[in-house]
Amino acid sequence: MSAHRMHEQIQGQIEGLARLGYAARGVVYLVIGWFAVTAAQGHNRPMDSKGALAELFDKPFGAVLLAVVALGLAGYALWRIVAAVGDVDNCGTSAKGLAKRGGQLAAGIIHAGLAMYAVRMLAGRAAGSNDGEAAMRDWTVWLLGMPLGQVLVAAVGAAVGAFALAQFHKAYKASFMRTLSCGRGQARFIKPIGRAGLAARGVVFLLVGAFFVLAALHADSAEAGGMVKALRWLETQPFGPWLLGIVAAGLVAFGLFSFVQAVYRRIDSERAMRRIDAMA
Repeated sequence: MSAHRMHEQIQGQIEGLARLGYAARGVVYLVIGWFAVTAAQGHNRPMDSKGALAELFDKPFGAVLLAVVALGLAGYALWRIVAAVGDVDNCGTSAKGLAKRGGQLAAGIIHAGLAMYAVRMLAGRAAGSNDGEAAMRDWTVWLLGMPLGQVLVAAVGAAVGAFALAQFHKAYKASFMRTLSCGRGQARFIKPIGRAGLAARGVVFLLVGAFFVLAALHADSAEAGGMVKALRWLETQPFGPWLLGIVAAGLVAFGLFSFVQAVYRRIDSERAMRRIDAMA
């Protein structure tokens, strides 16, 4: 096989893994959103990404489905890390560009962790669906114990809050449409779905950031929490079931938007290969 042919095959594999990754993320958010919808009706309890993976595993053919999702999450993680390190999306080295690349890198690391969790679950070594919140508190305890621990936890909260605001900004500007290759007719349906999904993510991550800031202010790891705590907090507010239902519908929309990205996202695998070759 020629070097050129092999190069093309690797490009195709990178693009295929990235698209499978967007689809896998869509599956996870659809499960999270659906459970949040049913929680708003009093039939279930909200769950996070790890809980969604556990729910998939419990279904018929769950091991096969979870294995495919794990592969997709690993592919998505690889794509985000390569995009961040190699600047595949041309973000540049300005403060704004570095912030975007930092977000890509963080997304890669988080989804790599989810892929590993799914593999551990397949091997029978993963904990239950409540593992995420406990791990979040344990991690906050460790961070608070470090020098300037409260400052570090507050900085994490501020970073998560900044990510949430970026989600709101993307939803308002619909800037995500520039990354999609779709016609005007398709865009009419895709744009509101993307906006709703990003706005819902913004709400959840804004609450998670606020929890970290509170944990820092009170030096109390019990104040920290992730997606499950954010959804449960919404549920306990005035008109809580309505609030939770609206955000839950948005999370379902984000799951659907992830499937849209799996099909229409512009993925410059050739540029990614050039950057990988240059780094090597």
